Amino acid sequence: MAKHNPANERIKRAYFIYLREARRRNDASIDAVAKALARFEDATACKDFGKFHREQAVAFKRKLDEMTAARSGERLSRATVHSTLSALRSFFIWLADQSGYKRKISYSDADYFNLAEKDVRIARAFREKPFPTLAQVNHVLTTAPAQTDIEKRDRALIALILLTGARDGAAASLRLKHLNIAEGRLDQDAREVKTKFSKTFTTWFFPVEGPARDVLAEWVAHLRDTLLWSDSDPLFPATQMIVGPEGGFVAGGLKREAWSTAEPIRRIFRQAFERAGLPYFKPHSLRDTLVQFGEQTCRSPEEFKAWSQNLGHEKVMTTFSSYGAVASHRQASLIRGLGQRGIGAEETMNPRLRSLLAELAREIPA
Repeated sequence: MAKHNPANERIKRAYFIYLREARRRNDASIDAVAKALARFEDATACKDFGKFHREQAVAFKRKLDEMTAARSGERLSRATVHSTLSALRSFFIWLADQSGYKRKISYSDADYFNLAEKDVRIARAFREKPFPTLAQVNHVLTTAPAQTDIEKRDRALIALILLTGARDGAAASLRLKHLNIAEGRLDQDAREVKTKFSKTFTTWFFPVEGPARDVLAEWVAHLRDTLLWSDSDPLFPATQMIVGPEGGFVAGGLKREAWSTAEPIRRIFRQAFERAGLPYFKPHSLRDTLVQFGEQTCRSPEEFKAWSQNLGHEKVMTTFSSYGAVASHRQASLIRGLGQRGIGAEETMNPRLRSLLAELAREIPA
């Protein structure tokens, strides 16, 4: 079986450039497309894309139903199948317009990568995402060790994400100059910080109770006053690995370099939550924690709009649709409460709530 097809490799390279430069896709999105194309080529023994026939798409869909995930060993989820087929459909639509392929592939051929409507509904169905309570995160912070530089760093990292909702990729690339402890401000400058969609924005510390702010302030003071680091040094430096007494590599302090990926941050969260006797929550889940806190704290549309912008969202609807789902147990409590007090007419609706609903309606396209 061929490992690759030179013609396919050339046109894939052109497509990836198109995605990056014309469609402004980031590397992670392009990697996902590359994985989808690799799966398709494996199924077709790297047959030339120019010889594509709709039957290949139909056969590939059947094969996807039999594929298993490399990590779990389980059948691919409907969401994974849907995203794979969507990536392939977009690629072949683009390919049908390229020189050398126009007469070989039609736009309608790409439609054979569509998934059945019922499977699309399954793939897109909302599923409740687990996230920690503020009390749980504060418990992690209060029980985390803070004797070594590495332990201090790990605890401060969790505090920073709780205070700002920063994504793990952004946190990994932060420099000391981006954080102003005195003003409670984090400047996420896309020229230097790896923000989503390369968006530049300022985040003010969310008003969460607990030790987070003190933990972060102690860490910054340690970096500046004890280690004598400067504005250009990383806020969360990578671990320095050294040869231990038994010959293996062990952690030996901090490097004056930032992490190259966010994987160490996810590992720190896993270890910290397990040490505190709690299930693992991803760093990103703290954004859900903050949104829930905001829903309970904000008392006007303007306040929630500011809360939404603080998370880097341009539209308040993004905050509601992506993070604002009510947990099932809370949903039951609210519905039962409505039944006990009775549902009043629209005229009795809180004016602030009415104003917020009107703002949301304006953001939803007609």
